[in-house]
Amino acid sequence: MKKPVKILIEILLAVLAVLLVWALYASIMEPVNFEKEQKSREEVGIQRLKDIRTLEVAFKSVNGHFTADIDSLKNFYNNGKMDVVMQIGSQDDSVAVANTAELRKKNKKITNEELLALSRKGLPLVFSITTPIAVKDTLFNGREDFCVDSLSYIPFSGGKKVLTDAIVKKVSGVDVPLFEAKMPYDDLLKGMDRQLVVNLKDNCDKSNRYQGLQVGSVSAPNNNAGNWE
Repeated sequence: MKKPVKILIEILLAVLAVLLVWALYASIMEPVNFEKEQKSREEVGIQRLKDIRTLEVAFKSVNGHFTADIDSLKNFYNNGKMDVVMQIGSQDDSVAVANTAELRKKNKKITNEELLALSRKGLPLVFSITTPIAVKDTLFNGREDFCVDSLSYIPFSGGKKVLTDAIVKKVSGVDVPLFEAKMPYDDLLKGMDRQLVVNLKDNCDKSNRYQGLQVGSVSAPNNNAGNWE
């Protein structure tokens, strides 16, 4: 074999070896990179579902029921009010309890504002004041990453909306308000390796879990838990 031909063959074999090593490395790293990206996207999705849950619970505290309409949650956040209870004094303070009882005995119509004025003058008292406060001044204070306009959408999905539902269900003869919000993996992991997404969904089926992220449930009360918790 001529030397130039031999050198060419050696070069081709070296290139082929490098390509085989690279292919092997890529095949090993593909599921690793997939899982890394999956976890990164899930973190964003979980935070959004937690925010929806926070607003749903606040909405229910005011309206007595949950809502399946995220636009209603947005309106509640932007324009709604909720009662905030401020506790003055402590029930463990016997002097404060006695002072408050004496004042209420002398004047059954005494208002919390009058009690507050006396408390500010230094008289130990115990009572609570309920004040309506704008929801947006109460929830998510200081959360720079919170954007109410993004609540409707599944991150990384290209605009797909979060799947929501809310019902009132009879549980042991009692009406129980329930809600759920879901982000299917097909949308949350859009653009990622299709076969690995299929495998992930298959694993969810085998473990009887929802194929994606979910908070709350309209099937059965679960204390508004997320399936990642």
